[in-house]
Amino acid sequence: MEPTPPLLIVDAANVVGSRPDGWWRDRAGATARLRDSLARVADDGLPPDLPAPVEVVLVVEGRARDVPGAAGVRVVAAAGSGDDAVVELVAGTPERRRLVVTADRELRERVAALGAEVYGPRWLRDRTSPSDESR
Repeated sequence: MEPTPPLLIVDAANVVGSRPDGWWRDRAGATARLRDSLARVADDGLPPDLPAPVEVVLVVEGRARDVPGAAGVRVVAAAGSGDDAVVELVAGTPERRRLVVTADRELRERVAALGAEVYGPRWLRDRTSPSDESR
């Protein structure tokens, strides 16, 4: 039996908001761009830290709640707090390797207490952005 792939959970609002690129003018559009940048991660992983295959989950909230999933990326629209939705995903999968991407200190503490690995937005950007993009 194949091992269950790791679960990469991305806090969309926090990751999108970590870069002052005008995201506030179009939150849904910025979230869709983040989703699209994650599409290849399911098949390719995030070398060297995360080999393929990977289950990718993007947690959305607020004005980005209607952003649909895409090939390789499951989108979870938080009914309330996006942080609570991330914690629920981590708590509901204790048998898996879980990686959470967020810069939110409180959320980092909550998911780390449940055994998840926690990474910041730059870690993700450095692994999903084209090498010629300025960071």
